[in-house]
Amino acid sequence: MTTYLITGSRPYGGDATDILIADGRITAVGDSLSAPGAEVVDAAGLIALPGLVDLHTHLREPGREDAETVETGSRAAALGGFTAVHAMANTDPVADTAGVVEQVWRLGEQAGLVDVVPVGAVTVGLRGERLAELGAMADSAARVRVFSDDGLCVSDPALMRRALEYVKAFDGVVAQHAEEPRLTAGAQMHEGDRSARLGLTGWPAAAEEAIIARDVLLAGHVGARLHVCHVSTAGSVELLRWAKARGVQVTAEVTPHHLLLTDACAESYDPVFKVNPPLRTDEDVAALRQGLADGTIDAVATDHAPHAVEDKESEWAQARPGMLGLEQALSVVVETMVETGLLDWAGVADRMSVRPAAIGRLAGHGRPLAVGEPANLLLLDPAHRAPVDPAALASRSRNSPYAGRELPGRVVATFLRGTPTVLDGKATR
Repeated sequence: MTTYLITGSRPYGGDATDILIADGRITAVGDSLSAPGAEVVDAAGLIALPGLVDLHTHLREPGREDAETVETGSRAAALGGFTAVHAMANTDPVADTAGVVEQVWRLGEQAGLVDVVPVGAVTVGLRGERLAELGAMADSAARVRVFSDDGLCVSDPALMRRALEYVKAFDGVVAQHAEEPRLTAGAQMHEGDRSARLGLTGWPAAAEEAIIARDVLLAGHVGARLHVCHVSTAGSVELLRWAKARGVQVTAEVTPHHLLLTDACAESYDPVFKVNPPLRTDEDVAALRQGLADGTIDAVATDHAPHAVEDKESEWAQARPGMLGLEQALSVVVETMVETGLLDWAGVADRMSVRPAAIGRLAGHGRPLAVGEPANLLLLDPAHRAPVDPAALASRSRNSPYAGRELPGRVVATFLRGTPTVLDGKATR
């Protein structure tokens, strides 16, 4: 294995120093390091952070390889600075058995660009009728610890309670897509004055908040871990703050697009901005940023949702919801949280690496940039600014809501256990 000497980087935005990587680990950190025969990476002016961990990625394989594959999604993740991603279960066939989650895990191993961690379905076929093989998936080679019917809510409270009780036995977590389906039938965007004016059926904030309120009470009663996917409303942040103050084992994530974009994007009727949960109001965005800053929201998760052209380039009502997120996630966080003074670089590492790794129970990720630790890290050029070109993205899909938008920051290098998956801003394979 090649030895790498990273010179002049600024870990967590601090003072410039050198980092020596050998045998998959960080072996030295200090000034003016030398290592005969090492490959030198000039990182002057670059920020060094632990490799990012995404709790919410749709890789589409098996079943929709026209939109994304484990390999193409892994490449996009590496280019975004990620060293581990959780692959959601709404594939075809659904990842509701040990066999399917092991298939996804092995595809990730073969790609070798990031650690692909399968998420198991909570219910068979995502139908919300009976529990899937949670124990078998947990005991499989994939070692599943996160379970979610994402895309659909586990709306039956008795079934949700049983799921929480079941995963508690092996320290798993249920990641809930919080959406009361009887309140969102036919919904197209956030419910408010704008939806009424545009003539699009509204998705009320209460549909999300009602499920979060129910589930934090269930999790507290059972004593199990609950994770709330893609939080999008100010009311949800308040509910999470209340639950955490009561000692409920609840964690939550927010997407980059919910930190940056609002329902004003729907004015264009461009289906690239159609997403579930929908883009909300300026007030919601402000509350989400504050919740992420104060730790009420634990993590940034991309909800990377690639779609084939025919599923997006249609009338708004017929278009499938979802946006690309892996390659621009860190840039959006830099713009919305770092440049606004809400988070420092250590805070970014905490919300995009440390806490997501802890929630997913991923040993070896989210670790400090210190001697003896696995060399999972990224180098970011914070001074770089450029418009987003969807045609240049690694994903098989092009449904980026950031097309043409100038965003700060560029991942120059990503290392997975000491092996570069990205160098000079380009994937190495």
